[in-house]
Amino acid sequence: MEVVDAILLGIIQGFTEFLPVSSSGHLELGKAILGDESMPKESLLFTVVLHFATALSTIVVFRKDIWEIVKGLLQFSWNKESQFSVKIILSMFPAVFIGIFFERELESLFGANITLVGFMLMITALLLWLADNAKETGKKISYKNAFIIGVSQAIAVLPGISRSGATISTSVLLGNDKNKAARFSFLMVVPLIFGKIIMDLRSGNLSSQTENVSALGFGFLAAFICGLIACTWMISLVKRSKLNYFAIYCFIVGMGTIIFGYYN
Repeated sequence: MEVVDAILLGIIQGFTEFLPVSSSGHLELGKAILGDESMPKESLLFTVVLHFATALSTIVVFRKDIWEIVKGLLQFSWNKESQFSVKIILSMFPAVFIGIFFERELESLFGANITLVGFMLMITALLLWLADNAKETGKKISYKNAFIIGVSQAIAVLPGISRSGATISTSVLLGNDKNKAARFSFLMVVPLIFGKIIMDLRSGNLSSQTENVSALGFGFLAAFICGLIACTWMISLVKRSKLNYFAIYCFIVGMGTIIFGYYN
């Protein structure tokens, strides 16, 4: 893989992992437009590196929150930090279930149906528009809400459904505070990313023998830096109720993708 290609993929991963526009949908759209031979196929190792970079950027942005949670857990008491951790764990169950029992079915949805991506982007646009126009509340995320938000995260494995868009929108539509919704959305994905990385490492399928170390390094840096920018920017946008811009973007791209898929 060329360094320029690695940087490009890192930028796409870094920005679209946090902005509500669907990273998987954009990568599938890019492959369809450029052709499978034009865009280099990501190896498993490179994919793991990019996801590790975006997970690390989340940890950096929310380092104070994460440290408070860790300190709360170390105290072995039923405080707000330990309660928040339980909610994070509850939110993980739907995605873990889907990942374990429907892995092959999910893989079949990628690289073959660009029209599906278009329709899913339209759904993302609708969710963002509804969330942006929801009434402001100060409600905290309950255990029931955490599980429901986890269900939306599991559904977001479909290419074109934005994970951050789906989880933040679901949380806001449930009546939760927008700031708390964004914080929960970004923190809930960190354990899943690291869990997936550990599973890939244990699978024995990772190999760096054919990888360009420079490409891996530059791809990691691009994803990490863009992830920092996108994560911080997204929190600010949610606070100011600016999701409509992304709703319009997803609607336009979704319509264009459907038309592109119809004529190709």
